[in-house]
Amino acid sequence: MTQTGATVHDATKAGLGEVLLEMRGISKFFPGVRALHDVDFTLRAGEVHALVGENGAGKSTLMKIMSGIYQPDEGELRLRGEKLELPNPLSAHHAGISVIHQEFFLMNHLTVAQNIFIGREPKRFGGLINDDAALNRKASELLERLGVKIDPRVRVAQLTVAAQQLLEIAKALSFNSSILVMDEPTAALTDAEVETLFRIIDDFITPTTAVVYISHRMEEIRKLATQVTVLRDGELVATRPGKEVTVPDIIHMMVGREIASDIRPEPRKETEPVLEVRNLSTDNLLNDVSFTLEKGEILGFAGLMGAGRTETARALIGADPRSSGVVKFQGEEVNITHPKDAVRLGIGYLSEDRKKYGLILGQDVTANTVLASIGSYTKGGILQDKEMRVAAEKWSKALSTKTPSVRQKIRNLSGGNQQKVVLAKWLERDCEILIFDEPTRGIDVGAKQEIYDLLNELTEQGKSIIMISSEMEEVLRMSDRIAVMCNGQITGFLTNADATQEKIMELATHFHETETTSEGES
Repeated sequence: MTQTGATVHDATKAGLGEVLLEMRGISKFFPGVRALHDVDFTLRAGEVHALVGENGAGKSTLMKIMSGIYQPDEGELRLRGEKLELPNPLSAHHAGISVIHQEFFLMNHLTVAQNIFIGREPKRFGGLINDDAALNRKASELLERLGVKIDPRVRVAQLTVAAQQLLEIAKALSFNSSILVMDEPTAALTDAEVETLFRIIDDFITPTTAVVYISHRMEEIRKLATQVTVLRDGELVATRPGKEVTVPDIIHMMVGREIASDIRPEPRKETEPVLEVRNLSTDNLLNDVSFTLEKGEILGFAGLMGAGRTETARALIGADPRSSGVVKFQGEEVNITHPKDAVRLGIGYLSEDRKKYGLILGQDVTANTVLASIGSYTKGGILQDKEMRVAAEKWSKALSTKTPSVRQKIRNLSGGNQQKVVLAKWLERDCEILIFDEPTRGIDVGAKQEIYDLLNELTEQGKSIIMISSEMEEVLRMSDRIAVMCNGQITGFLTNADATQEKIMELATHFHETETTSEGES
């Protein structure tokens, strides 16, 4: 992803301030897993300290120790030279440490304002009842100051994943903290929203504050980081000044191997359409969305938050009701009113919200892998455990999923490895069409390459893919054609050979009916 015009913390000008937080000899063990071993980490005032590594490297575990969610089995923490005990997250808040987690900690039944200030609500009548007007006003002022356009009165359940991410950022900044920890904060954000985040970080950094920034996006690390710490397999590889380390250096330390540079797909010959969508509309957003998907093609969907990309996918598979529209699958008109209808036809959907729609967190890797194909593993009403386990082990190996065994509970895996299990679920189903909504969200650079290779293998086998992504570099790298959306409509189609980030952004931000290009034209 490339950001332009953003005001970001100037890593080249930052000096070494006082030591705010020290973590020495940190080790953490889980059943069957050594998550961290003898890790040192030092955070100084005035810096943006990037913490990077592949999925399962230990980044989130170290962050959770920093935020009081986990306690270290070995080692100690010091805050401004004094020994620091963090028995729970509240103690971290009291110590001035706020955390933006990769996995959201929000209450869907409460409003935006209630989530931001829960436990700190303004009171009326001597503290007897909450002052909702004052609460909404405080939240509105905070969101406005941060440049986040979200109604504080809306319930969180109604927000998109990207809006929930922005809410998490606002919630963390509502505390008077000196240390801000961000775990994959841009995973669900568009370029414009990332620029807003960079400005927020720049405003936050002072000679007495610091940011720990966890990300897999190398361009963000290059722009932001004054220091870079790399973890691999739970151990410290190195800490280097941001201005002295290159992206290839970081990648080599992370994965121990070279990652191929971005290469656009070769122009492909036109084939027969496997999916035709005409005039797809919904009551609340979509308006006459039309496109075709060809056999063996990757059709990318680009656009800003709220453009309608996810809504198009959900309406297509019957997860959301549509008010009008015709869908043809392999030349025949089909009536898809429920996701099970889509699955029956051979259309699989990998949601952007894996925890809510893609996984059963209390079940193990095996159960989640065969979830969409469970009928194939049932004989006489009895599940065939051995066959299920073989399938799970096959996909765990193929996707390089880091798990001690396929009996491990999904909730115990890192976010990126959870995403790989969702991928495995639909690959095991062997669908003809796969809809990937943010397929590499929260996945490290090495695992991304593996998934890119897998998507290309699938198209070579004749599978067809719709890929929704907020990363324009990813869309440009992987898509044969690109559909760009704005305000619930497709504003244009671009061939990969003609597409640029500038053209995509123009279509994503300025919709004029007379300028809308026909499908397949640039």
